Amino acid sequence: MTNLNQMELQNLRHLIGAHGTIANKLDDMAQQCQDPNISQMLKTDANDARQSKQKLMTFLQ
Repeated sequence: MTNLNQMELQNLRHLIGAHGTIANKLDDMAQQCQDPNISQMLKTDANDARQSKQKLMTFLQ
């Protein structure tokens, strides 16, 4: 694990949580969307947010 101070750890946890929330919201919007192109774009963005969350979580190991 990288040596993180308390502030960095707190910010990292905040970012990880935010990316998870964003992914869930984008999934919900994609399900409600009538336009298939926009729905696909939202799903892609949700997956990107999940990937970013996973990358950020590597700093906790």
